[in-house]
Parts: sequence; C-alpha cells; structure tokens
Amino acid sequence: MSETFSIRLARPNEVARLGEIEARASDLFEGTPVFADLNGEIYDSHELAELIAMGQAWVACLEDDVPVGFVILLHIDDVIHVEELDVLPKFGRRGIGTALLEHACRWGNKNGFIAATLSTFRDIPWNAPFYAKHGFQTLGPSEYTPWMSKMREIEKQKGLPVDTRVIMRRALS
Repeated sequence: MSETFSIRLARPNEVARLGEIEARASDLFEGTPVFADLNGEIYDSHELAELIAMGQAWVACLEDDVPVGFVILLHIDDVIHVEELDVLPKFGRRGIGTALLEHACRWGNKNGFIAATLSTFRDIPWNAPFYAKHGFQTLGPSEYTPWMSKMREIEKQKGLPVDTRVIMRRALS
C-alpha cells in the first residue's frame, strides 16, 4: 500500500507537533553508542516558533494534513544548513525523510544557494550513511569554513561527542 504525502511550510500552530516528532525521532538513538551523550537535546519551542515564522521549516503530511516529519534549514552565507530532519519512527522507511531532504535542496538551489551542509553522526545508519546516499560528502577539518568550526565548538559545549560526528556538504546545481 502506497501512502501519499505532501510537503509544505510549517505553520505557527504546529510548534508542539514538531517538538513531538523530534522527541519521538530521538528515541531511535536509544541503544546506540551516542545515546548517553545526547542529553535530550530538543529544540526550544520559542526557537522553533521563530524558525517557523521565518519560513525555515517544512513539514511532510499525510492526507490528513497532520505533520509526520519536518526539516529545518538555516541560511549561512551562500549555503543552506540542514539543522534538523526528523520523521516519526512509525512513518520511517517510506521515503518521507528523503522527500524532505530533496525538497530542501531544491528550495536552496532555486533560491541561489550553492550548497547544502549538515552535521551528523558518522556511523549511525540513518545519519551519515543516509546523507551520503543522497550526494552529501564528508568534509575534513581542513575544509571547514569559520562557521563550521564554530558549530563544531557549540556541539562540543552541548556535550555532543564530536569525534563521532561529521560535517557533510552537497553542491546544489
């Protein structure tokens, strides 16, 4: 059975729903080597509301128009940064995450951004290996821009195990 879904901008009244999606998606990390380091990092609802108001969050919805996944983009210099991509686990492996990622990259290309970047866990199958399948390449520290180095420091301060994370980039054309 094939489900259809659509992608649209997130709405201000969906902040709580996006928080719920993020929390459920983070449950997938339980049992992984990085789980203890995550410290329940969930977007603050005020910050999420700001990103929605700025038009930087898109949702994937089934026919009932209730979000089951979302992507958040940041605009940094001439790139878009995929800050967060989450899908409710019960809707995983149906192409929703891929569709959100491709939507974000098409949007970035259409709006003149030259690349998409992200920071993710290197060895978790639905992290770096997933993004690599979609054209993202791992950058070495010598390839980091100043904001990437700053992002790495922020991740370290939050307690994320940066030695298990990579920064990835995909050219948009």
